[in-house]
Amino acid sequence: MSELSTSLVEALLVAAKEAKQQSYSPYSHFAVGAALLCEDGTIFTGCNIENASYGLTNCAERVAIQSAVAAGQRSFQAIAIVGDSIGPCMPCGACRQVLAEFKVPMVHCETKSGVRSAYSLDELLPHSFGPDDL
Repeated sequence: MSELSTSLVEALLVAAKEAKQQSYSPYSHFAVGAALLCEDGTIFTGCNIENASYGLTNCAERVAIQSAVAAGQRSFQAIAIVGDSIGPCMPCGACRQVLAEFKVPMVHCETKSGVRSAYSLDELLPHSFGPDDL
C-alpha cells in the first residue's frame, strides 16, 4: 500500500471536518467526523450519532464504513478522523475491530489545534483477530 499524497490526506481531513458538522451528539456534545477513502478513490463520510440508550450510539468511523459497504465497497486505503479533542481523535476499540475487519490500513487524525498524525492499523490494534483467522 503506497502512502497517500499530502493533498489526498488534506482532502480526507476536510471531508471529515464537513461530516463532523452533521454530528448528532446531544449527550456528550463531542462531535466527530470521519472520511473513508475507498481503493477506487471514492470517499464516504460519517459522523457520530448518539442515542439516549448509549449502547446504541454509532461512531463516525463505523458510520462511514457501513455506508461504504452498503454501497458495495470492500477495499479501502485510509480513514481520517477529526473531533474537538486536544489530542488525536482516536478510534474506540469497537471501531478498531471494524477497521481490522475491512483492512483499513491507515488512520489519519487531526487535533482541534490542527496537529496531524497518522497510524497504521497494526499500531492501533496489534495482534488483531479478523477474517483471516477463521
